[in-house]
Amino acid sequence: MNWTAISFDWNHVRAFLATVEEGSLSAAARATGQTQPTLGRQVAALEEAIGVTLFERVGRALTLTTSGAQLVDHVRAMGEAASRISLAASGQSQSIEGLVRISASDVLSAYQLPLVIAQLRDRAPGIEVEVVSSNAISDLLRRDADIALRHIRPEQPDLIARKLADSDAYLYATPDYLARVGNPKVVDDLKAANFIGYGAPDEMLPHFVAMGLPLTRDNIRYHSDSGVVGWHMVRQGLGIGVMSEHVAALTPDIVRVMPDLPPVSFPTWLVSHRELITSSRIRLVFDHLAEMLG
Repeated sequence: MNWTAISFDWNHVRAFLATVEEGSLSAAARATGQTQPTLGRQVAALEEAIGVTLFERVGRALTLTTSGAQLVDHVRAMGEAASRISLAASGQSQSIEGLVRISASDVLSAYQLPLVIAQLRDRAPGIEVEVVSSNAISDLLRRDADIALRHIRPEQPDLIARKLADSDAYLYATPDYLARVGNPKVVDDLKAANFIGYGAPDEMLPHFVAMGLPLTRDNIRYHSDSGVVGWHMVRQGLGIGVMSEHVAALTPDIVRVMPDLPPVSFPTWLVSHRELITSSRIRLVFDHLAEMLG
């Protein structure tokens, strides 16, 4: 290794990579928790250290130069290596204190995790929990979270996963709404009902059709990317929605629609990084989630 050839500061490289990946200095500053002027000075210092102009500055906009673009893959590899170092170091921590970040869907985060976290507080009061509430799949390899609860099995070999359970989801609505649409008794009675979509209607419709429901795009009158918002639409009597029986059991103002309809079954997977799971605090939270949600 020619140590004298390495003339730059890793923090400056980090500032450059964050600016490239976030798209602007202001976005990179928010992502890294620094100020925009500080990040700008770090990028400028890297340019001076390596003797290469990385960005063209046109007004407030930054555009990668040809030389900057050629360095991005190398810098990204450095960032991934730094993440692996951070993972390995976190995995060596044996303290039952500190932050654990749990990623889960907004519905699970709002309705099921608070009770589980309250039980964890009594068991390990030194652990701080951040819930990353998102319906997107978190990237555990890039430390978006330490532990994730997902409804699909992960494929990456560096992740470990435990299947907690298969859950059932049914159709639900308020009694008042069902009365307004004539208290449906057979699936054909649902043709005139409004349905709540979780996501874009064109994406949601095939799921309803797969349940054997004779619906069209016009039935999905109200929809949201947020499952919590969609569920509150159901609770306000705007239509019929699908929800897991566990969440429905926590919602006293709704009833199951046509109870004889077969459920939609879906799995829940508990996922973490193979190295992180050697950390005592991560292992404790992982096992606690498995016990409470399994």
